[in-house]
Amino acid sequence: MTSPSLEDVLRTAAPQVLGAVVRRYGDFDTSEDAVQEALLAAAQQWPVEGVPDNPRAWLIRVASRRRIELLRNEEARRRREALPPDPIPSVRGDDELTLLLLCCHPALPPVSQVALTLRAVGGLTTAEIARALLVPESTVGQRISRAKKKIRGTGFVMPSPSELPDRLIAVRQVLYLIFNEGYTASSGSSLHRVELSTEAIRLTRQLHGLLPGDGEVAGLLALMLLTDARRPARTRADGALVPLAAQDRSLWNRAAVDEGVEIITAALRDTALGPFQLQAAIAAVHDEAAHAADTDWAQILELYRLLNAVAPGPMVTLNRVVALSEVDGPWVGLRALEQAAGDPALANHHRVAAVRAHLLERAGDLAAARDEYLRAARLTLSLPERRYLESRAARLR
Repeated sequence: MTSPSLEDVLRTAAPQVLGAVVRRYGDFDTSEDAVQEALLAAAQQWPVEGVPDNPRAWLIRVASRRRIELLRNEEARRRREALPPDPIPSVRGDDELTLLLLCCHPALPPVSQVALTLRAVGGLTTAEIARALLVPESTVGQRISRAKKKIRGTGFVMPSPSELPDRLIAVRQVLYLIFNEGYTASSGSSLHRVELSTEAIRLTRQLHGLLPGDGEVAGLLALMLLTDARRPARTRADGALVPLAAQDRSLWNRAAVDEGVEIITAALRDTALGPFQLQAAIAAVHDEAAHAADTDWAQILELYRLLNAVAPGPMVTLNRVVALSEVDGPWVGLRALEQAAGDPALANHHRVAAVRAHLLERAGDLAAARDEYLRAARLTLSLPERRYLESRAARLR
C-alpha cells in the first residue's frame, strides 16, 4: 500500500483538528483562521523537516497556540492583561460530525453551506473552492465570511436526538450537491470537476464511518460510487460526452461498482427504505448490465415508481419517463413527457428538450428530433453537453 500524500494527510486531519479547536474555544471564526494558519505552516515545514509522528497532534498544538495568541491579542487590546495558561484540547469522536452539522446549519443558504463545508471539513483553500465552483475567489471569500458571521454564537454541540434527523438531511443534500456539481458541471468547458466529486465521496465515506447504521448515508455513498464508477468512460479523449448507452463498460471502475453494490445491498436489507437508497439501486441495475441492451428497464421503472412515491420531484418524473419509454416505447414516453413538461420546475430545462429529441428520433420523426436537439443545445450551459446535442442534430440532417 502506498503512503498517503502530504495533501491527503492534511485534508484528513483538517476537520478533526478544527473540531477539537472549535469545541475547546467555541469561536468558529477565529478558530478556523487559526487552523488555516496551522495547515499553512505544515505545508511549508513538513516537506523540509519531515511529517511528525503524530500529524494531527502537531496541527492541534500549533492551531491552539495560534488561537491563544489571537485571543491574547484581543484581550490585550481590551484589558491589557495576560490570560492564564490554556490546556491543549484533544480530538473527540464526534467532533467531525458536529463540525459537518455546523457547516450545514439551517440558517445558511445552500451555496454558503457548500463553500463552508469544502473549506472547514474538506480542507480546501478559498482559491481551490473558487476554481472548483467556477466563481471568483472574492465571491467564495464573502460567502465563507458571511456564513461564519451568521453562525457566530452557535454552540459547538451535537444537535439533540429530535433535531438530528432534519440536520442530517441537510448534510446529505449538501454532499450530494457537491458530488453532482463535480460529476456533471452545470457550466463551463469540462463535463467533470473531479476534485469536487472526489471530495464529496471522501466526506460521505467519513460520514458513513461515523454513522454506519444510517441507511440514507449508506445509500448516498453507494449512489456516488456507482455513478462515479462510469466516469472513465463518460468522455472521449477530446472531452466529448459519451452517453450511457454508448459507453465502453470495460472502462468502468469495477472496484467502485462492487463496493457500491455491496453497500446498497446491505442498506436495503438492514435499514428503512429511503430516496438515496432507491437512486443507488437504480444505479446498480445500470452498472450490473454487461451491455446497454441487457439493462433491466422494467426493474428500473418499478424503482422509479417507488422513488416517486417516497420523494417525488421533477427530475424523478423526467427519469421515470425515460424508463417508461424503454419499457413501453417512444410514443408512450412522449405522451408522458408532455404531461411532465407542464411542471414549472422543468420549464425551459434542457433535459426536457433532450429527452423529447431522443424519443422523437426513436419514433422516426427525425426533423422534429433535430429541432429539439438544437433547442436543448441552446438551453444548456455546459459546453460538452452542447457539443454532444449539436452533434446529434447534425447527424439527422
